[in-house]
Amino acid sequence: MSRRNEYNFERLGARKIRPMARCGAVRIALTIAAVTLAVIMGPRVARPANVNLLNNGDFARRSGASCDGWRVDAWILSPTATEFKWIPPVGAEPAEVEIDTHHDNDARWLQTVSLGPGWYYVSVEARTDKILPFFIGATISVLEDSIMSADLKRTNDWTRLGFYLRVGPKGGDVDVALRLGGFMNLNRGKAFFRRASVVKVDGPPPGEKYVFNLEQIRKDEVTGPIGQTWSLVAVFVAFIILAAVGWWLFSASVSET
Repeated sequence: MSRRNEYNFERLGARKIRPMARCGAVRIALTIAAVTLAVIMGPRVARPANVNLLNNGDFARRSGASCDGWRVDAWILSPTATEFKWIPPVGAEPAEVEIDTHHDNDARWLQTVSLGPGWYYVSVEARTDKILPFFIGATISVLEDSIMSADLKRTNDWTRLGFYLRVGPKGGDVDVALRLGGFMNLNRGKAFFRRASVVKVDGPPPGEKYVFNLEQIRKDEVTGPIGQTWSLVAVFVAFIILAAVGWWLFSASVSET
């Protein structure tokens, strides 16, 4: 092959190789862009489900007659007053826990949960059988100052009960209770619970009725209600008057004798 032919061949080969190199570079750039976009968009498209902060919230695990992660408590802690039962899953139906109260009581399944700052939705599915309608029925609650969901009385099918709880910047430990009855509201009947959960949320929806501020409630428990100054003075004066009247009556009775 002559030098001119070799030169022409090399030029022709270079012309063919350059477009191929450019095409490969474009493909690499597009691949990098696609991977970067997938990394950025991935968490938005496939966001993981809310994490349940309760231990064994589906009641799937047990140890003998007890349910892992949960303990029982009651105003009257006696089998003759209340029986606590674990019900295994049946087919597609999940496991349950039961409170069977024969005599008026405030009974509950309990679990202590550590919560960081923010909003939480605390909920459970509950059904009831022949709970008396006069006092508090079946609820999910926190054992502090009436923090509880709506309650179920009489006989009801599975119903989701829950409330929203705001935890202050320091966080806090709370006792979550699956409960039948309440403080000074003893009740009887059967309550069943399943699918209990505590999940972090952005906040309560507008118009939500069951919303509680844990930080404020605990502050109120420590400080207590404070009346107006005039009311405190009036109470103090009333005590002085009562003391004076009592002393006068006592002195009169002594002088008569």
